[in-house]
Amino acid sequence: MTESKPSRELSIGEIVTHTFGLYSQKFIHYLIPFLIAGAITGLFTMAVNYTIKVPPQPTNPTPEEAIAWLTEALPPILGMLFLTLIIGWIIGYIVQGISIKYTIDTLEKSQANLLTSFNFTMSKLLLLLAVSIITGILIIVGLIAFVIPGIILLIIFSLVVPTIIIENTGALESLSRSRLLVSHRWLKTFVLLLLLYLMIGIVSALVGVISIPFGEASPLASSILTAFIQPILPIGLTLYYYSMIARATPQEPTTT
Repeated sequence: MTESKPSRELSIGEIVTHTFGLYSQKFIHYLIPFLIAGAITGLFTMAVNYTIKVPPQPTNPTPEEAIAWLTEALPPILGMLFLTLIIGWIIGYIVQGISIKYTIDTLEKSQANLLTSFNFTMSKLLLLLAVSIITGILIIVGLIAFVIPGIILLIIFSLVVPTIIIENTGALESLSRSRLLVSHRWLKTFVLLLLLYLMIGIVSALVGVISIPFGEASPLASSILTAFIQPILPIGLTLYYYSMIARATPQEPTTT
């Protein structure tokens, strides 16, 4: 694959192929942010698990004992879940932004720098988090409402982050822009997202099983190993963004 942005609409197969091609060419550069993020989230999860103690579950409890245990265990379990989700959410958007910015600079300038990508992402972090809250609430509500509306909203908002980083749009404008870019390509967008998330999900599940023998260090091992597959999502979404831009841009006729 040449390191230039698509000049025409790409098929799903081409996007996936170019995603892995670009990842393989810049493997270390894409991997480093996710390895660091994985180490931070893994260590943070271990610290939370060590600090917040969940009472041991009684053996063969009576209904009364089970209810009493659940009442006592639920607050620390929810606290652990909340803290790990918050740190994962923030760090996840940081590394996603870094990867998208790095891909943009690679495709448009044929050169990219991780530090530049990090600084740019941090300048956009509050906006990215705000948009993620808006889209997250809408998607969750949609999923509760018979699932299908949530999937449709996930498709509509799939290019919000690349739009913010590439076009420097605001929160509401990025939502509208993403909807416009994927219009008339609902099924294609769904299939692409499904493929990317399936690949990440399958690898993550396998890594989770492999990490079990690490015991208390399993969150750290799992986070680090999962980092190897995670870059394909931001790379794929960035390529898809450019593909949709090329579709919407009339091509100049070639001269003979």
